[in-house]
Amino acid sequence: MASDSTPDSAGADTPLGFADLGLDAAVLKALKDVGYETPSAIQAATIPPLLAGKDVLGTAQTGTGKTAAFALPILSRLDLAQKTPQALVLAPTRELALQVCEAFESYASHLRGVHVLPVYGGQAYGQQLSALRRGVHIVVGTPGRIMDHVAKGTLDLTQLKYLVLDEADEMLKMGFAEDVETILADTPAEKQVALFSATMPAQIRRISAQYLKDPEEINVKSKTSTATNITQRYLMVAYPQKVDALTRILEVENFEGMIVFTRTKNETETLAEKLRARGYTAAAINGDVAQDKRERTVNQLKSGKLDILVATDVAARGLDVDRISHVVNFDLPIDTESYVHRIGRTGRAGRTGDAISFVTPRERRMLTSIEKATRQPLTEMRLPSVDDVNATRLTRFDDAITAALADTERVNRFRDIIAHYVEHHDVPEGDVAAALAVVAQGETPLLLDADALKTAAREDRDARDRERADRGDRDDRPRRDDRRSGGGATATYRIEVGRRHKVEPRQIVGALANEGGFRREDFGAIQIRPDFSLVELPADISHDTLRRLEGTRISGRLIELKPDKFQRSAKRVERPNQRPRD
Repeated sequence: MASDSTPDSAGADTPLGFADLGLDAAVLKALKDVGYETPSAIQAATIPPLLAGKDVLGTAQTGTGKTAAFALPILSRLDLAQKTPQALVLAPTRELALQVCEAFESYASHLRGVHVLPVYGGQAYGQQLSALRRGVHIVVGTPGRIMDHVAKGTLDLTQLKYLVLDEADEMLKMGFAEDVETILADTPAEKQVALFSATMPAQIRRISAQYLKDPEEINVKSKTSTATNITQRYLMVAYPQKVDALTRILEVENFEGMIVFTRTKNETETLAEKLRARGYTAAAINGDVAQDKRERTVNQLKSGKLDILVATDVAARGLDVDRISHVVNFDLPIDTESYVHRIGRTGRAGRTGDAISFVTPRERRMLTSIEKATRQPLTEMRLPSVDDVNATRLTRFDDAITAALADTERVNRFRDIIAHYVEHHDVPEGDVAAALAVVAQGETPLLLDADALKTAAREDRDARDRERADRGDRDDRPRRDDRRSGGGATATYRIEVGRRHKVEPRQIVGALANEGGFRREDFGAIQIRPDFSLVELPADISHDTLRRLEGTRISGRLIELKPDKFQRSAKRVERPNQRPRD
């Protein structure tokens, strides 16, 4: 059975709500917390058949909201008494696995005792093993590391009820086809399977025919687009630096009214408070704000009494305020439709508008999805420096003086007062003018101090680290300086998989990127020989990285990465054309 969906097709006249889909009440409460109002096309089409126990074969791009499409029904049907894994989600990269895991945790915020475990290469086995021993309900991981746990007997899939293959075509491109089929073969015959893929090549069709039972076929065609009068930019920024980055942008951007979008209702209140502490008129609205207060806040934004509105997606639809010149995505939305709705709050009534999105390193994929869906590239912007901020402040100070000088009558009155002060105190007029500027400025310094900013940033970072430690942050990926500390020297390494094992460069790149944490710039040339392959990698790979790669397999074989004792050149051979996922 097949169905085609577009973003507007789910109840064009009377849009469905999540409550109409049959989801658990605790899950619905969590959705309200994160500001979700109506399901996206793929959610509306996918959730009912999954809740009914049917298999699903979905064609959908990243950024259409498919994570919620499979996570919400799984959480609604979870048996919390069962401590062995009930749901397994396979993802092609560690970044996607972590994002899916975080989404599950967010949607399960009102379900007591739900345990979700991300399993991926580059993370210590010990942490994963201890979590598995304690008991987990949902495992989200990359095929290679899942295979390792299954082979070691540390991951029990015998009681599995739900299996999701997320971005199946990407997994095949990265050389995980054999691993995926091995995992599928080790799962119970009686289980529910959902397979999502941006494309449907023959191999995916074959896997679907073999492992899915009479699946509901869902094809979501994204038709999102953005107005051409909106300038779209993005800033690469680490999460702890977001508040400082926003503050600097507010300093240098010439904005009239602004909406800053966050992902959670708690973040709206926290961020609005931080902005008010920095001297901005800011207020928060989210799903918990009463309607009358929401209307008052919006009216204040319209009248100019309020300059910045910090909001969840609950404010993205139906908010029409002409003076909104800027939209800032403090947190990227989880789907491209939400992005389009968000930035559509600016550029109203024929005006131009600006949209700025903060992108963390793990969100590069979502950025690419937004560009594909909207068919418009986003321009990368530079974080305004201290000098940029100070130059803007001086310009505004100059403008204020120029405006004051235009009021000749008042200036003449103050000129007499200053002359009186100069006459009786024997102080140069320039010094008096400077003193008056100090009085007008108050306690807040006119110019930023770089050292003070560094201290504040360090304090913010320490606070964030303490918060992460308190909640037991799972993201302990190796830092880049753990992998490379030198100036870019490379060496040739040997792996024990070659042409007769039907290996391709992209499979090598995919495995090493996922398990060892390497990035595109870490790879040199790759030469595939009959029984082994040579790969150019950084000369100073750390012992920790080598240890993490000990159990890595390609085409089912251990790669046994080690320096090539002959240090043969791998030049003049094919470089990898499959970009490793960051």
